[in-house]
Amino acid sequence: MSGDLCLVLHAHLPFIRHPEYPEFLEEDWLYEAITETYLPLLQMMESLWQDGADFRLTMTLTPSLISMLDDPLLRERYAAHVRRVRTLAAEEASRYGGAQGRLAHWYEQQFATRAQQFEDWDRDLVGAFGLFQQRGRLEIITCGATHGFLPAMADVPEAVHAQVHIAAEHYRARFGRNPNGIWLPECAYVPGLEHMLADEGIRFFIGERHAIEHASPRPAHGVYAPIVMPAGVAVFARDPETSAQVWSADSGYPGHADYREFHRDVGFDAPFEHIAPYVQPNGHRKMVGIKYHRVTGKTDNKQWYDPARAAEIAEQHAGNFIFNRELQVKHLAQELGRAPVVVAPYDAELFGHWWFEGPQFLEHVIRKAAGSPHIRLTTPSEHLDANPIQQVAQPGFSTWGAGGYADVWLGTESEWIYAHLLPMARRMVRLADRFDSPDSLDTAALNQAARELLLAQSSDWAFILHTDTSADYARNRTVEHIKRFNALASQLEHNDVDEGLVRALEARDNLFPDLDYRVYRPRLESGHVHA
Repeated sequence: MSGDLCLVLHAHLPFIRHPEYPEFLEEDWLYEAITETYLPLLQMMESLWQDGADFRLTMTLTPSLISMLDDPLLRERYAAHVRRVRTLAAEEASRYGGAQGRLAHWYEQQFATRAQQFEDWDRDLVGAFGLFQQRGRLEIITCGATHGFLPAMADVPEAVHAQVHIAAEHYRARFGRNPNGIWLPECAYVPGLEHMLADEGIRFFIGERHAIEHASPRPAHGVYAPIVMPAGVAVFARDPETSAQVWSADSGYPGHADYREFHRDVGFDAPFEHIAPYVQPNGHRKMVGIKYHRVTGKTDNKQWYDPARAAEIAEQHAGNFIFNRELQVKHLAQELGRAPVVVAPYDAELFGHWWFEGPQFLEHVIRKAAGSPHIRLTTPSEHLDANPIQQVAQPGFSTWGAGGYADVWLGTESEWIYAHLLPMARRMVRLADRFDSPDSLDTAALNQAARELLLAQSSDWAFILHTDTSADYARNRTVEHIKRFNALASQLEHNDVDEGLVRALEARDNLFPDLDYRVYRPRLESGHVHA
């Protein structure tokens, strides 16, 4: 045995639910991810299980994503969504012959399969992933409650504690066990955070490479072994080599000419009279998930997609990936004098959504790794159990955004957000401290204020503003949560709570039904987190 390989998928989407509208564009992000990522990953795991493959995979299911996947309204809307796109594919198949017609029919079959899968799992995808955890093949880890960028909250440790504690409690309620690990939102670590993780029984987190490379003392084995902090929490760092091979659309696998082209979609390519029933209510076009073309190259003259050929390339790339991992771990074992662990973390939505063939690639990687004499697929928990003695060191501040630090989330596009979020967090702490035994309406208002704060803290809004994609939506969501929080806080401070407002906000922003505002009460150990 030459080394361990930890495949880690971070499944996350911001909480988007708009019951006030019959349909809403940004809800499609969830429906696309279910169709193209989550159901294919479950299909992959079921296939491996049926074949008796002794695989290991680690996966984040963030609390906001779990809340959406568990929501009856969004489940029903997804079922309607997949029926609708299946109907569109059938219409396309009846319109065209040749390669386009065959592809349209292929899509109709794909959507039919996903719709059936969804029903076969009783629409409970979280429970489906939980089943593979019970079977010992998948390790599910948690994240911040709403994927808040924790270093930006360090001045208000109660806010950091709330993100961590609410997530851990949510995990325990959903899976009936403690979370062993956490994916820190944006892989952002700030010294002192480990004490809050240890308080929740969390054993490890996934960090960016410089979290370990800049640790003190300097780790002897670099990113190829975890380090353990004095508080007892371990850090696993991302391997740069595996990242480059998979992440990069230019030099990595996803940019291959035979893979499906993400950006060419029937929603924008088809004649409007064909697509009119499937566009946004305002008449604007949108992606519908039917894409006829392959990457081809840096040209607008895209060629027809060939699913069979793309599947062949995915298997070849999986073979290349494992070949490179074998060379890598054999070399590292000689250099380090011990078996290395190579940690390969990715956004789960890369597999299937952005890179359509990604789930096929991943399945081949897992199958080929199972047959390799040099690679052992494992999870962080299993690696720690098998290697209880690790170097003690203190990691440095780090994130995994562009540049490796906080520019993506604290840049000029989003810096205005934090001028609101920090005062809101301090105000929430004061409210939690003031109300000892409130009546039922005040309690509901306090809990809803906490929800609005948590939702405003989501790092997704800053990221979207940075990338300038759906920026208006991200800005509006941030502003709305700020307004809602401040309205509730003012009513509580003036002992004049509007029950109509509270009930309306509860119905709209309904995640964490068991949330207890007292999680924000002042903490004696407030010095544990520092920027």
